[in-house]
Amino acid sequence: MLRLSRRSTLAMLAAPAALPAAAQSWPTRPIRLIVPFPPGGGVDLTGRLLAEPLGRHLGQSVVVENRGGAGGVIGVEALSHAPPDGYTLSLTGAGTLTVGPHLRQLPYDPLGLGNITRLVRMPFILAVRTDLPAQTLPEFIALARRGGLRYASGGAGTSQHLTGELFNQSAGVRIEHVPYRGTGPALNDLAAKVVDAYYGDPATLTLINGGQARAMAVTSPERWALLPNTPAVGEAVPGFVSENWYGLVAPAGTPEPIQDRIHAEVLRVFADPAWKRRFDEAGLTPAPMPRADYVAFLRADTEVWGRVVRAGNIRIND
Repeated sequence: MLRLSRRSTLAMLAAPAALPAAAQSWPTRPIRLIVPFPPGGGVDLTGRLLAEPLGRHLGQSVVVENRGGAGGVIGVEALSHAPPDGYTLSLTGAGTLTVGPHLRQLPYDPLGLGNITRLVRMPFILAVRTDLPAQTLPEFIALARRGGLRYASGGAGTSQHLTGELFNQSAGVRIEHVPYRGTGPALNDLAAKVVDAYYGDPATLTLINGGQARAMAVTSPERWALLPNTPAVGEAVPGFVSENWYGLVAPAGTPEPIQDRIHAEVLRVFADPAWKRRFDEAGLTPAPMPRADYVAFLRADTEVWGRVVRAGNIRIND
């Protein structure tokens, strides 16, 4: 996984580049931000946290539009057909950019889109139903090896799905995958004890803090500040890491000055301590990248998930 040094990231946040006059005259009307999942999940939370300050910096409203289905592909496809004028953007993630190409014929070229920047990164939370007999991660693995457990995701081909498959491969277990049409419905069924487990984004914290689910582990390389008493999966499964991330994308052909302007304004959002704190408190760690580095990151992530898909012989039917 491509990483920037802390010094490089801080410098990028503090000093957005000067922009051409053409980009400064844009926008002159509201901007649509497609969230390719239903309301209630981490992608939706990221979009809604970003929309207000980004719109303020751009001088126009940024309006969130939820368009879920096919693991996020439907929303990104809608983005890909929009005019390349800077007035339609979308959130993306591994499922729609770096996992999807290995699972289906995508109706767009992931690396051919206007991939502007990674926005945030975060671990997945391995959350389980409250009455699951296993209390510790080793107990969960032992229970999973006996068979019969099911885990939810926000859709077939999403990064949640593939994280579950990576866990199966790494821990030597077979937990059945149950795809939903978005993270919100998956969370609802975890709370209702319809499924046993869920590799969740930060929206899962609402259930955990409300006593409707238990945090079994996190998938980051180390323990997570928001769940300090919850082990990392790697403590029981050496070498296991799977970090989630969301990015910002424009249609292919969107003028470079407009993409540069959007990138610069995203940096301004994260450079504001008050807004950065709101993202941090939601479990969404700001992690922007220069555009060239972001494309290199996407290529590397594509290779990682390609290996997981091939090892698991994963196929999906939309």
